Amino acid sequence: MSQDYYELLGVNKNSSAAEIKKAYRKLAVKYHPDKNPGDKSAEDKFKEISQAYEVLSDQKKKTQYDQYGHDAFTRSGRGGAGGGGGFHDPFDIFSQVFGGGGGGGGGGGGSIFEDLFGGGGQRSRNGARDGADLRYDLEIEFEDAVYGADKKINIPKMVSCKKCSGKGSEPGSGMKTCHQCGGAGQVSLGGGFFNIRQTCPGCQGTGQVIEKPCRDCHGEGRVRSEKNLQIHIPPGVDTGSRLRVSNEGESGTRGGRTGDLYIFIHVKSHEIFQREGNDIICEIPIDYPTAALGGVIEVPTVSGKTKMKIPDGTQSGTVLRLKGKGIPSLRGGPRGNQLVRVFVEVPKHLSREQRTALTEFSATLDKGKNHPLLSRFLKKAQRFMSGD
Repeated sequence: MSQDYYELLGVNKNSSAAEIKKAYRKLAVKYHPDKNPGDKSAEDKFKEISQAYEVLSDQKKKTQYDQYGHDAFTRSGRGGAGGGGGFHDPFDIFSQVFGGGGGGGGGGGGSIFEDLFGGGGQRSRNGARDGADLRYDLEIEFEDAVYGADKKINIPKMVSCKKCSGKGSEPGSGMKTCHQCGGAGQVSLGGGFFNIRQTCPGCQGTGQVIEKPCRDCHGEGRVRSEKNLQIHIPPGVDTGSRLRVSNEGESGTRGGRTGDLYIFIHVKSHEIFQREGNDIICEIPIDYPTAALGGVIEVPTVSGKTKMKIPDGTQSGTVLRLKGKGIPSLRGGPRGNQLVRVFVEVPKHLSREQRTALTEFSATLDKGKNHPLLSRFLKKAQRFMSGD
């Protein structure tokens, strides 16, 4: 009796398609004949798991298998798991799992092993490869975010080799045909159960190799260097803002495009100001007489001090606005405001005379008229304070 397909792959009936695919990938790597040359048991195991995956990866076949088991594919007229009686061509399975391959003897697609083991990067036929983008984290002062600034930064990166102009070969020499693939860019693997083709490891699929590698860059076409840049920080940036500097990433190889530099902004916290969108928030203590009688106070802003009127009867937590004293909009539009949140500082360490004066003053107050907030609160809370 054939082994259960779910047991073969180490999954259960409730496993998702992604989980089934992941389990098959793992087993395919382990039992692949090219990794186990001459091992008949590994080859047989590979056939079994391939057949199991072919069924369980097809929803229609999986439903039939869940209902009838192996009989679903041995009844008259049904044929084998692949519909033709017996073992289905495994390259069709690889096409589903690894997104490449080809029919029969492994024709013109990508290599199975490139997909399984993470083979080579994207490269054009002439070997050109684009340079990588770079990231630089820049910390700036709060004021720099408001007004903008010019900053000098130092970027370590790979740059085009001056000696060979990025070609990778000594001046006067060039390229020659790769002896591993004969210029085809691909080599054949295996024999026996499989005959597949993969990207040539000698030339990375270009069909050519450097005749005489440059002594400065060792054939890479690039060398490690540092570059000093002066960049402009526009007004209005915030933590998380990203600036792009074109063509200041790493150089490509053999004519590939140079990458870009991305600068990520981090704004330092300020001891007085906080930011909320394009508004600046500042908390300022005021004394009791100013809160009660009103007055004019001096307020710090990022552009210097200014005067602000405090209305009489101002309560703690009141927010007053200074229009246009905030942060410029990075994308255009009106400048933000400065929001001043005031809180009343209760005096401490009163002298005997001050206590007496304050007691006498308090006796003159009308709770309903002079303390309306307290009066309304007491009315609402009365039933909770009655003691019943």
